[in-house]
Amino acid sequence: MELQHISELERATQRGSGEMFRLGMGLLFIVGVILFASTRGVGSEVNVMLVAAAVIGGYMAMNIGANDVANNVGPAVGSKAMSLGLALVIAAVFEAGGALIAGGEVVGTIRNGIIDAKQLPSGEAFVWLMLAALLAGALWLNIATAVGAPVSTTHSIVGAVLGAGIAASGFGVANWNTVGSIVASWVISPLLGGVVAAGFLYFIKHRITYHTDMRAAAKRWVPVLIAAMIWATTSYLLLKGLKAVIKLSFTEALVYGAIAAAVMYLVLRPVIARQADRSTNDKEGIKRLFTVPLIFAAALLSFAHGSNDVANAVGPLAAIVDVLTSTSGQIHAKASIPVWVMMVGAIGISLGLALYGPKVIRTVGSEITELDQMRAYCIAMAATITVIIASQLGLPVSSTHIAVGGVFGVGFLREWIKNKYARMEDEIKAHHPEDDQAAIDAFMVRFTAAPVAEKGQMLADLKAQAKAHLDPAHFSKQERKALKQVYRQELVKRSQLKRIAAAWVITVPASAVMAAMLFFMIRGMMIA
Repeated sequence: MELQHISELERATQRGSGEMFRLGMGLLFIVGVILFASTRGVGSEVNVMLVAAAVIGGYMAMNIGANDVANNVGPAVGSKAMSLGLALVIAAVFEAGGALIAGGEVVGTIRNGIIDAKQLPSGEAFVWLMLAALLAGALWLNIATAVGAPVSTTHSIVGAVLGAGIAASGFGVANWNTVGSIVASWVISPLLGGVVAAGFLYFIKHRITYHTDMRAAAKRWVPVLIAAMIWATTSYLLLKGLKAVIKLSFTEALVYGAIAAAVMYLVLRPVIARQADRSTNDKEGIKRLFTVPLIFAAALLSFAHGSNDVANAVGPLAAIVDVLTSTSGQIHAKASIPVWVMMVGAIGISLGLALYGPKVIRTVGSEITELDQMRAYCIAMAATITVIIASQLGLPVSSTHIAVGGVFGVGFLREWIKNKYARMEDEIKAHHPEDDQAAIDAFMVRFTAAPVAEKGQMLADLKAQAKAHLDPAHFSKQERKALKQVYRQELVKRSQLKRIAAAWVITVPASAVMAAMLFFMIRGMMIA
């Protein structure tokens, strides 16, 4: 056997051993859940349905960690603000902390009021429905993770509850107004995220990176931008992440966030000024000023995500536990969450992130468009501000769609700016003599160094000279066409856009169909 073939076999074996390790750790977690849940039955008997629900809830939690957490740390990893290993550790710790500390003591038994539980035939049918919904939502997330598509876990479980509910009691059981708002969020969430992220990037470019003295501009504006991030993340954490621990109104959360931002602005302004003085007067030097704030933002977003989205895994499980352990077997609108159930969700999310999260993290961080620290900052701002605004306005949004929409937003803005600049270059070259390359180069040097306002004036003067026939010679049509082809760049991968959009559109119907099929299968087994 040739040495090359031996090396190929070794690489294949290493990949296979990695997959076996991940599978083994996942199975070990599931076995632990089985053993623990078997002790949670009423009396001395093992409740098989409770054990099955706990296993599926743990599986769902792992898939939430593998897919949904990427939105919080993906941009920071893609921008090289932190390594993938550090991101996994930070996200796992803060996701688990958010779930355990602020995950809430009660949860709605029917997620988002998607169906009317009063129309269900019995408590047994409700348990079957929730089992089918949990398993369908987890399976769909598993499929999405396998292809590297970030999807909404909330949409997955909502679609699954809808499908299983219709299978149990017909179409009349569904709250179609809620379903309509979820469909609306497919469009609202990514558009809002994209617009907010692009707006922040446009602001940064015009206030900092388009200036000749970038360090002076950074001293003025970076403290303001970081203070804005502190305000947004603090308000977001108080409104969403700590809502089960601290009850605050929207205005109170914004005020406390503003106080934290003002204090940190005064503390950080001299620190950033010293860092800027030590940095180079270019984009690379300015980008590094955003590194530490991005790490803190990723940690806080992970904490808030853990406190909110753990309900997607343990909500149906808590509802099942509530019915199975209730003496009356009735369905309640709210169910308390036992500590062991919350532990299943917290550990499952962290483990799923560590084992299978890197694939989706890479998709969000580097496979849609190229990110740096400034672009990642804009995405983090979009993720927090959009949720805050949408919550106050009552708009249905998905944090996953917002974050990924922010990635696309900064990518498309960069495309627009690049193409606009390429057209300017083409105009400059078109209004100079074909054989006077020295004059073109000299003008381009002045044009590149000039502020944005001066660039427009320089182009206007150039066109005026051409109209006055002061410079009648132009580049040939063939040369201008070649220039346009060279500079017309696509900075966003269209294949990723189509794949992710398709996954978003079919999430609710796909999970609904799977849940309906699983409900009929579970009911058939239980009746038989």
